[in-house]
Amino acid sequence: MPILHVEIITQPDEHFPPTLSLELANRTGEIFGSTPGNTWVIVHFTSSENYAENNSPSEDIFPVFVSVLKNELPSRDSLQAEVAQLTPVIALICNRPEENVHIIYLPKAAGRVAFGGKLLPS
Repeated sequence: MPILHVEIITQPDEHFPPTLSLELANRTGEIFGSTPGNTWVIVHFTSSENYAENNSPSEDIFPVFVSVLKNELPSRDSLQAEVAQLTPVIALICNRPEENVHIIYLPKAAGRVAFGGKLLPS
């Protein structure tokens, strides 16, 4: 049930293929071990003029922020292993260096997220 919200800071005149979200869903779904239809990806694009880093000497940074919602969170070691797999795949698909891919794990969904009017059991 992983849900990924992917926010890509875009370069001027940058374009992505229409299959971007599908490729992200398929490749990250493999990493999560998801059955078909159980990794959901939503992609948002933010123009670089709407992104800044304080006191940064470079204007050539175009990061990707990925928020991950899972039913349960695995151990820290398992999360680190997952991040080590996700980061290069997301970087490749989004055409970004790995150091510009930032993954944020949200609190577990169990007991606090509902689908179709039914709260996930905790």
